[in-house]
Amino acid sequence: MGKPYLQVIAAQVGQALHVLDRFHITSHLNQAVDQVRRAESARLRAKSQEAAQRLKPMRWPLLRRRSRVRGRARQKLNALLASQLATARAWDVKETFLEVQICDLGRGVSRLLVLPAMRTRLELMKKVARMLRAHEPLILNWFRAKAEISNGAVEGLNNKIRVVTRRSYGFRTYKATEITLYRNLGRLPEPESLHRFC
Repeated sequence: MGKPYLQVIAAQVGQALHVLDRFHITSHLNQAVDQVRRAESARLRAKSQEAAQRLKPMRWPLLRRRSRVRGRARQKLNALLASQLATARAWDVKETFLEVQICDLGRGVSRLLVLPAMRTRLELMKKVARMLRAHEPLILNWFRAKAEISNGAVEGLNNKIRVVTRRSYGFRTYKATEITLYRNLGRLPEPESLHRFC
C-alpha cells in the first residue's frame, strides 16, 4: 500500500489489477483492536489490578472472527462486549466491517467502516478507517476480480521464509540459506550430512 510500491506497479505493469484483499484489511483492523486492548489494559491496571485482569486473557479471542470463538472464550467475549469498554467497541467495528465486506462493499468503504469507526471516538480505529478510505479503489478491486484473488497464500509463504532465515543466522553463505529454504518450503527430507568431510 506504500506510495513507492504503487508507483512502481503503475509504471511497470499498468494493466495489472492491484488488489487490497481481506488479508490486509483484517491484519490492519486486528492490529488496531490489539493496540486499543493494550492501552485500555494499562489504563485499567493503573486503577486496579482486578479490572485489568478482564482484558489480559482476551488477546487471542479478540483477534479471531466471531464465528470462531467458542466455549469459555465465547462467554468471556460476550461479557466483555456487554461491559462497553473501548476494546469491545473496537472489536465490534472490526467484526461489523468484516461481516459486511464478505457480502458486499459496493456501497463503498466510507459508509461501512469510516462512519462506525468515527462514532466510537477511538483514534486507532479512526486511523485505520482513514487509511482504508484512502485505499478504497484497491479494496473495491477485490470485488472486480470476483473475490478470486487472495494474497493469503503469498503472505503465509513470506512468513515461512522469514522464520527460516531467522533460524539460519549461523550460515555463512547464501547457498546454505537457499538450500535450507528449499528443504523447508518444499518439505524435502533432510540430507544425511550437510557438510563434506575429508
